[in-house]
Amino acid sequence: MQTRITGHGQELDLQHVEMRAVSKRYGEFTAITNLNLGIGKGEFCALLGPSGCGKSTILRMIAGLEPVNAGSVFINGVNVTKLHPAKRRIAMVFQSYALYPHLTVRQNIAFSLSVAGAPREVQAKRADEIAALLQLGHLMDRKPAQLSGGQRQRVAIGRALVREPEVFLFDEPLSNLDAMLRVQMRIELAKLHKTLGATMIYVTHDQVEAMTLADRIVVLDRGVVAQVGAPLELYAKPDNKFVASFIGSPTMNFLAVTPRSVAGRDITLAFDAAGQPASGSLTVRARSVPGGASPTPAEIGIRPEHIAITDPGKAGAHLTGHVQLVERLGNLTIVYVSTPAGQLVVEGGGELAVRTGEPIGLMLDPARTHMFDKNGSVV
Repeated sequence: MQTRITGHGQELDLQHVEMRAVSKRYGEFTAITNLNLGIGKGEFCALLGPSGCGKSTILRMIAGLEPVNAGSVFINGVNVTKLHPAKRRIAMVFQSYALYPHLTVRQNIAFSLSVAGAPREVQAKRADEIAALLQLGHLMDRKPAQLSGGQRQRVAIGRALVREPEVFLFDEPLSNLDAMLRVQMRIELAKLHKTLGATMIYVTHDQVEAMTLADRIVVLDRGVVAQVGAPLELYAKPDNKFVASFIGSPTMNFLAVTPRSVAGRDITLAFDAAGQPASGSLTVRARSVPGGASPTPAEIGIRPEHIAITDPGKAGAHLTGHVQLVERLGNLTIVYVSTPAGQLVVEGGGELAVRTGEPIGLMLDPARTHMFDKNGSVV
């Protein structure tokens, strides 16, 4: 399973779904800019980003529900850019269940077969097969109003499955469910993908959904691909500040810094406080030094779990500060710390012994610290 993104450092072979130099405009507003995206056969690919970044627009262009202004869309090597949605062999599951309230679960699942004129015995057989796969067998004679939110969403998925499409498209299908149901449905979707081995493209703004479900994630920022990669790759090695800040909860900490000295890829940094150096410094290794030039980081980023709390006077502490707030969540503790370099969020174990108002020292893990230049690109 591979994903092809061209123009962003990767280029792989022809894929199951491809968008080549695709752009989409609404009047003067450009929603998608020169997008080159490829998704491998059998891959679960998540399109992740904030509201308005263009992820649903991409899905709708693949489905044929939105015309493209430039570029081409291919499914299984066939150019479907001008092809009617019904002929693309795709199935789409929407945020709203869009079930027919007057039809039973069985009739909703088999609806597309009924419209296509399939014999009733074929409709019944396929509906029963899908119901068994989605554990809906005991609900087949109920109407949508008699179902829970999770059951309705499974019926909507079943209606898509019955068509045996080339590609499944999911547009934020779990966003209307409560937290517990979302967890349940994530498990169901993961099982479904493993069972079917089908190509699935999943739109979400929820990083937890993307991280837990997808083989690869495409992070979008204002209609442009910010980074593509496996979930843990994006978490551990973000290419830019946008991806670093969007992936992870609590979000990554960012602090302004000034380089003190450079020795190859090792850069010693001083923390800034209102434009002036704060006490403490940190030596971080840059990912690379392009063309032998000295990198000029303007900020560092570090995740809350990569900061250790110690005594304020302990040697080796990079920063000192005061505890502003402690959130005890049972299995972990979130600590908000005020320092001369700015506020930091620190994550520790559930039994972490800290109290509001007390002074503490902070030790940052240099190996897990990321440097960014003034444009937000990783150093």
